[in-house]
Amino acid sequence: MKRIIIDTNFYVAFKRNDAEAVNLLQRADYIGVNTVILGELLAGFRCGNKERDNRAELDRFLDSARVNLLVVDDETSEFYAQVFSELRLKGRPTPSNDLWLAASALQHGLALATFDDHFTHISSILLALR
Repeated sequence: MKRIIIDTNFYVAFKRNDAEAVNLLQRADYIGVNTVILGELLAGFRCGNKERDNRAELDRFLDSARVNLLVVDDETSEFYAQVFSELRLKGRPTPSNDLWLAASALQHGLALATFDDHFTHISSILLALR
């Protein structure tokens, strides 16, 4: 069973029919979408010229039985603090939204599907594409 959480860039790659992204999603039994990532996607749609179409596609994706929306809660905040302090000690600044994504991945025991390399500096995270 493959359990993943997806990053914004992974969703975009999937929508562009990137073979690696499509293949991983086809094999996943559980797909997590963090609410912070949902916000990034919606913001991107709003700034683009196909907001209605993009939202409709995202709604269909979110309606899949395998896709689960993961909210940020007090437990996520504890994982955020852990990741933040680890990366700070390593001198590896990371965008705040990506810290929340990493925290959700750790909290729920999910492999992170992303194309960003900075996640490799988080010692306890499992990456789906590596």
